[in-house]
Amino acid sequence: MSKVIAFAGKGGVGKTTVAALVVRYLSTAGKTPVLAVDADPNSNLGETLGLEVTATIGDIRENYMKDPQGIPSGMDKINYLETLVEQALIEKPAFDLLVMGRQEGQGCYCMVNNILNKFTDKLAASYKYMVVDNEAGMEHLSRRTSGRVDMLFLVTDYSLRGLRAVRRINEMLQGLNLDVKKIGLVVTRAPAKLSDVFLREAEEIGVPLVGIIPDDPTLLEFDMEKRSLYDLPDDSLSVMAVNSLIADNCSF
Repeated sequence: MSKVIAFAGKGGVGKTTVAALVVRYLSTAGKTPVLAVDADPNSNLGETLGLEVTATIGDIRENYMKDPQGIPSGMDKINYLETLVEQALIEKPAFDLLVMGRQEGQGCYCMVNNILNKFTDKLAASYKYMVVDNEAGMEHLSRRTSGRVDMLFLVTDYSLRGLRAVRRINEMLQGLNLDVKKIGLVVTRAPAKLSDVFLREAEEIGVPLVGIIPDDPTLLEFDMEKRSLYDLPDDSLSVMAVNSLIADNCSF
């Protein structure tokens, strides 16, 4: 069974960057196979890792709902949907990527969602690690049939708005169908010293501060040049910080 490392936080705080660098760390450290899951409709994990995404689980779901009878002869709906998921999987030598895509539209999606969720859980079981970049509501994680998360990182940038979003996500956890083993707070774009005001508010959330990712100009350079974060140099500030984050918190 794969170990699930998940990330949540409001948009724009850098959680996709951290998730991509975790995929980089696990892959380069030989902790493979790794499945990266982009579960944020507004996220760009594939792009961050230098991959072009042509199909998503959301596309599969919507296309099936438009034409549920369009199943090739000799296939049932379960095999048909599972085959489409396998085709949507982007396979690379160091890791694989599955993109969940857009949220569902109008109509009853229960049957197709159950099939897709069960199959993605079954698929994930063949990987050593699954790295999941979530939307703030963690809808994908809460729908997974297992609901298990080994390490959940709540990510904020160095702002009180980001921290307050993390507080709301943490409070929401109790109402979700999740079995979270460990949880920690990660601060991105951090200065050399965090202010007392910031630290006090972070402490009030009740989640231990487990990682600080310093402001790293190399990330901006790579973004402007449309380069994959997988190719960041080993001595990049963000790479070293994320490597330490996972080494210290994910020794399972």
